[in-house]
Amino acid sequence: MMTATGAVCAAVFASDVAMGQTVPLVAPQPQGGTQAVPSTPQVQPGSPTIRAITVTGAQRIERETVLSYIGVREGDAIDARGVNEALKTLFATGLFADVAMEMANGELQIRVVENPIINRIAFEGNDRLDDDVLAAETQLRPRVVYTRTRVQSDVQRILELYRRRGRFSAKVEPKVIQLEQNRVDLVFEISEGSLTGIEKVSFVGNEYFSDSALREELVTKESRWYRFLSNSDTYDPDKLTFDRELLRRFYLANGFADFRVVSAVAELTEEQDAFFITFTVEEGPRYQFGEFDLVSKIDDIDPEPLKDVIDLETGDWYDADAVDDTIVALTNALGEKGFAFVDIVPIVDRDKDNLKINITFQIEEAPRVYVEKVDIRGNVRTLDEVIRREFLLVEGDAFNSAKLRRSRQRIEDLGFFDNVEVTNVPGTEPDSTVVQVDVKEKSTGELSVGAGFSSTDGALGTISMRERNLLGRGQDLSLSTTISQRTQMVDFSFTEPYFLDRNLSAGIDLFHVIRDNQDVASYDSQETGAGVRFGYELNEDWRQQVRYRFALETIENIGDSANRFIRAEEGDEYISSVGQTLTFDRRNSRVDPTDGYQVYLATDMAGIGGSVRYLRTKLGGAWYIPFTDSVRLGTKAEVGSLLGLGDDIRLNDRFLLGGDNLRGFEFAGAGPRDSASEDALGGERIATGTVELQFPIGLPDEFGVSGALFSDVGYLTEVDDTGSTIQDEPSMRSAVGFGILWSSPFGPIRADFSQAITKENFDKTEFFRFNFGTRF
Repeated sequence: MMTATGAVCAAVFASDVAMGQTVPLVAPQPQGGTQAVPSTPQVQPGSPTIRAITVTGAQRIERETVLSYIGVREGDAIDARGVNEALKTLFATGLFADVAMEMANGELQIRVVENPIINRIAFEGNDRLDDDVLAAETQLRPRVVYTRTRVQSDVQRILELYRRRGRFSAKVEPKVIQLEQNRVDLVFEISEGSLTGIEKVSFVGNEYFSDSALREELVTKESRWYRFLSNSDTYDPDKLTFDRELLRRFYLANGFADFRVVSAVAELTEEQDAFFITFTVEEGPRYQFGEFDLVSKIDDIDPEPLKDVIDLETGDWYDADAVDDTIVALTNALGEKGFAFVDIVPIVDRDKDNLKINITFQIEEAPRVYVEKVDIRGNVRTLDEVIRREFLLVEGDAFNSAKLRRSRQRIEDLGFFDNVEVTNVPGTEPDSTVVQVDVKEKSTGELSVGAGFSSTDGALGTISMRERNLLGRGQDLSLSTTISQRTQMVDFSFTEPYFLDRNLSAGIDLFHVIRDNQDVASYDSQETGAGVRFGYELNEDWRQQVRYRFALETIENIGDSANRFIRAEEGDEYISSVGQTLTFDRRNSRVDPTDGYQVYLATDMAGIGGSVRYLRTKLGGAWYIPFTDSVRLGTKAEVGSLLGLGDDIRLNDRFLLGGDNLRGFEFAGAGPRDSASEDALGGERIATGTVELQFPIGLPDEFGVSGALFSDVGYLTEVDDTGSTIQDEPSMRSAVGFGILWSSPFGPIRADFSQAITKENFDKTEFFRFNFGTRF
């Protein structure tokens, strides 16, 4: 007699046979050749044989299925080795929790205990991860055979899922609930634990740079109370790998060409609530740039003019980023000449004795190419033509990398996409290229409620509905209302960016505005009207807009102490005006400019009908200078003039100075004023200017806080009103100050602190100006 028990199960339990699949109810068929079964012993004359085979304990699995696995048949010779192999084979199927075999009077008796079938899988205690996320990660499913090995495998998968989210103290305990018909419910009881933070980040081997300087270069940060809005202080192996690369880039950008990260080790504390991370580095010597040269293997390319593109200086510290930038600049310069796939190889000669690195930039051979096709991908909602019409290259054009970059910027400026990638790949011919445009669309529809505060309008609230890409055609439709302590406004706007399928934008505006000017000039005003506008590009840099506007304006609620000229303007006026704005724009982005400049000239003439006649002219511009990625200078200036066409200029049409266009002064706080009523009278000649430097203030980047130093100047003079109480000094006003900018989770917040430097004694100044707004 031969008996096998569940002790053998532990040795052969971890097999993939039939795991994770529904239980086979019939014998499996051989696949790809002979089925792997125990060999059948040869029957020798006179030797005992198996007279009968019985299978007991099987509920779902047929007897023939069991026999197909063991490969032993009635009439086979009795062989202990063969029976033992059959026993192991049955265990390896994963279908049975226990198997026993014995021989009695020539009968092979097989007793099995089937593994149960999973009826349901549940997760308990998981607050951070949804059931769907956990179920997608595990392999066990309902109606699949339950095995301990597979359960433990899924436990490890769930733990790994939590560890990737920074929860290394998570615990998972599987519980089995027995049901009738050999079924079970499997419940994973999860204790998620807290986020596993970073206790300390240390460096070994760094001599030139301090630990604190190197920590600033890493994505991984030490745990601090103020990092509650970010996950940078939770351990992530992928972030640690990226940090190694960031350290390498940092050292290579500072002259250390031989730098390497020896190791990056993360050690978990005994409490499993934090990590100690240690980077071991080898800095090596620091190199300087030596000599530079440029050679070309393309006969049509003269390298001498291109040497001016190399913006590197002998004697400067070696900078791998600057070398990469030079390669990009040379590639772009050659791309403008039609070479789309030019390869520029930097040949480095490292002089270790003098710690110099000499570089020769070699231009490899490449043909001129033409655009074979523009392939647009990723746009599900936006029509192809909306993207294609922003392209400065079309099929058949000679390739030009400068136009390619500009096309990408124009597509980004649409504001319809989270990401825009424009690349070129080889075409069907050696001298052709396919331009690939990959976009990732973002939501362009907005239903928003806003709240905020500004020093000009006080507390304010907005409700607006807007679709910036109506029907995927790029059309802009909006309806909004704003209610503040000083202004109530309803505005409807529609813009068609390519009217009549031409590069001509057309739009219509309907508006109703109520303003409370009691604090400024002792009156209220209402304005209701409509306007139409058309805009077109003269070329890539020049753009012009023409417009017509008609409005009914009412001056009312005149205060008892109001200036006599304000009293004279009480009542209704009809304003019919035409205007234009001519813009020259060389900014790197219309949405968030950081480099370049813009100049504009705007004129409006009222008097084409209506009861008000004037000519308003404004000339202005802006200039942006980036010093680094986080430090940039912005300058703005504007001058304006009003000319009455046979009539005096009304108060409501005049320029105002102070507030947003001259910090350090209240809204309309600078310029002509009535000394008796203290009403601001505005002016007909204005000039303003701003210089502002934005920079980081040393707080961690995840705070989103930056600082600004600024200086504002302004000039406002000339009113048609005369009298002993009219104060109008044609002098320049100025102020200096600093601001704090915060890109908060609740919306952008800015606080400005400014001090008026030059002013008149009748001007009204302010030290603090605050703006906050958000949408939810």
